[in-house]
Amino acid sequence: FCGTDEAQYMAECEKVAQCLHQYGLVILRDPRVSEANNNTFLDMMERYFESSDGVTDARPHYHYQVGVTPSHVEKARDHCSKMGVMNGDNKPLSPCPPEFDAKWRFFWRTGPVPSQTEFPVQNMDPVIPAEGFPEWIEVMNMWGGKMTDAVFTLAEMAAVGFKMPSKDAFTSRMLFGPHLLAPTGSDLSKHGSLGTILAGFHYDLNFMTIHGKSRFPGLYVWSREGRKNSVYIPDGCLLVQAGKQLEYLTGGHVLAGFHEVVVNEATEKVITSRRASGQSLWRVSSTCFGHIQSDQLLQPLAPFEANAELFPPIKAGHQVQNELKAISLDRSESKS
Repeated sequence: FCGTDEAQYMAECEKVAQCLHQYGLVILRDPRVSEANNNTFLDMMERYFESSDGVTDARPHYHYQVGVTPSHVEKARDHCSKMGVMNGDNKPLSPCPPEFDAKWRFFWRTGPVPSQTEFPVQNMDPVIPAEGFPEWIEVMNMWGGKMTDAVFTLAEMAAVGFKMPSKDAFTSRMLFGPHLLAPTGSDLSKHGSLGTILAGFHYDLNFMTIHGKSRFPGLYVWSREGRKNSVYIPDGCLLVQAGKQLEYLTGGHVLAGFHEVVVNEATEKVITSRRASGQSLWRVSSTCFGHIQSDQLLQPLAPFEANAELFPPIKAGHQVQNELKAISLDRSESKS
């Protein structure tokens, strides 16, 4: 959002491209998204996770890709070989082999669905809680719409910054994608001890992941050189992380960003403060997963074809299926 100054816009696009390449993430401010919007969403999701039984709104037969996923269902892929070469302060705290995550999640489909697709399970209708949340649809669509709009804008800026043949190189492939509003919830009254792993060391399987600011710190990310950093998001800003589909489309020029969520000293301070004031101890992330449309082919695009042999063509829907099996959400019989 740089007005009509083309040079300024190009400079911002190049910053986006450089940050994605170097760090696998971008922190941005979108004037369409306010901190009040984020708070409205977090308030509702805190109440939801506090009251959910983890069963009624779950859809395991759809691989938990809509509705609620209770704790100890999702598990990170095994990255022990990668973790094994990391040393000192850069080493993840997550256990090896990975254990099932303490966090919950809720998936809400956002945006239009394709009229025809080879992958209907990835494009299911949303689950709506039966009672207690009359504002549910309005709030979910509000936050999901704002997050997908921001991701589309950033994806266009990335294409410009990477000097791709057209600015819609990414966004044209995102249209009718199975974009998912995917807030996580971690009950810090049960899992609030120092060093508790809320989300094990992993990358995201989708194209780009976007978050508002959480009320509890604890997110750590790794740069492409393997340097570990704690994330701080300024008020009113959003965090975007690169996913596996972006790594595919750029032939590895952008790597899917590894991250984990851990209860650290800063988390403990917020727990103590919120407990004293009677506030919710559920750590909610206002996460949205931006996807490439399921029937689109994933393969390196211009100007990133040099490593094409390392990224054999695969439909986005098949790539998602393979990743879901690896993180224990799709437990059906494996297929290529």
